[in-house]
Amino acid sequence: MAERFGGYQNEIYLHGLGGTAPPFTTDPTRLAESAREVMTPQAYDYVAGGAGSGATMAANRAAFDRWRLVPRMLTDATRRDTAATVLGTELPAPVLLAPVGVQSIVHPDAELATARAAAALGLPMILSTASSRTIEEVAAASGDGPRWFQLYWPADSDVTASLLNRAQKAGYTTLVVTLDTWTLAWRPRDLDRAYLPFLTGEGLATPLSDPAFRALLDSAPEDDLPSAVLRWVSLFTGTDHSWSQLPFLREHWDGPIVLKGIQHVDDARRAVDAGVDGIVVSNHGGRQVDGAIASLEALPPIVRAVGDRIEVLFDSGVRTGADILKALALGATAVLVGRPWVYGLGHAGEDGVRHVLRGLLADLDLSLALTGHRTIGELGPDSLRRS
Repeated sequence: MAERFGGYQNEIYLHGLGGTAPPFTTDPTRLAESAREVMTPQAYDYVAGGAGSGATMAANRAAFDRWRLVPRMLTDATRRDTAATVLGTELPAPVLLAPVGVQSIVHPDAELATARAAAALGLPMILSTASSRTIEEVAAASGDGPRWFQLYWPADSDVTASLLNRAQKAGYTTLVVTLDTWTLAWRPRDLDRAYLPFLTGEGLATPLSDPAFRALLDSAPEDDLPSAVLRWVSLFTGTDHSWSQLPFLREHWDGPIVLKGIQHVDDARRAVDAGVDGIVVSNHGGRQVDGAIASLEALPPIVRAVGDRIEVLFDSGVRTGADILKALALGATAVLVGRPWVYGLGHAGEDGVRHVLRGLLADLDLSLALTGHRTIGELGPDSLRRS
């Protein structure tokens, strides 16, 4: 599998002999600017923007630069294996598609395109509650591919239970509960355009199709969308939950439960005490708190505190194969990737997502080889030096 990933490089060069170049850039540092040329200004700013001044987004990238890989030689790394098992899901590489909502503003095929691309590569797509397509539609597009479900936790217990029941029936195996977005941060790019896609019904396919949510409405969303949107706002934003409420989720979910948005060691310890199966060390890609600690800075102390008792996943700022190696070497069991493949979706739908992911996996495979490692398990703190 690893050799197949690295082989994407050869495929590109061979196609070049026939005069065919990649559909768009393979350079992760140019991907956002390239996407800006093909996406609407509103959609691009919604995806690319962050909280406040963008300081947390910058910190995420700077944190990766502070760690440097230390290559080793003559390690017999000709054949490699990037496979990993994460919370019971067997993966060809420890990479998951982070939950990203309202993909219809990026491409008309939205989450269906992403699901098909992820399934073709054997990677889990973590479906956002804020999806532009229903849970069931995205599950069908995923076919036999692995899939996880992300929950924006509603303030209504019946709606929460209904969403979880639908996801389990549709074959989603792992629940990822996002903790850091119970209300929106101050996001200047969106505010300057007065743009919030949910207010026009975009990204609301899951609640608008949910029987428990619809039971709360005086009229069906098809007849009175503005009232349904306002009801959604009252249920899905503005309410912060508590640790004491986590048992409710366990009562309604049979598989692994992961808490996303952990940045403090004490919160990681509380997650262990609460009996969840995993956490994602994440600052939501810098979209929620301006001036926050970089996710990669938070990772090592959290791994030291709880890594022997719980699976620690990572996201925020991942752009390259080297980034993935660094996060894994610092103790993450897998990484979540967001913006890069969304830019791919904006470029070319399903083909664009697949191109970005294949490039990222090829970069991971080749970087693993050239640093002298044959398996993901060989990575560790000795693979890095602090710059």
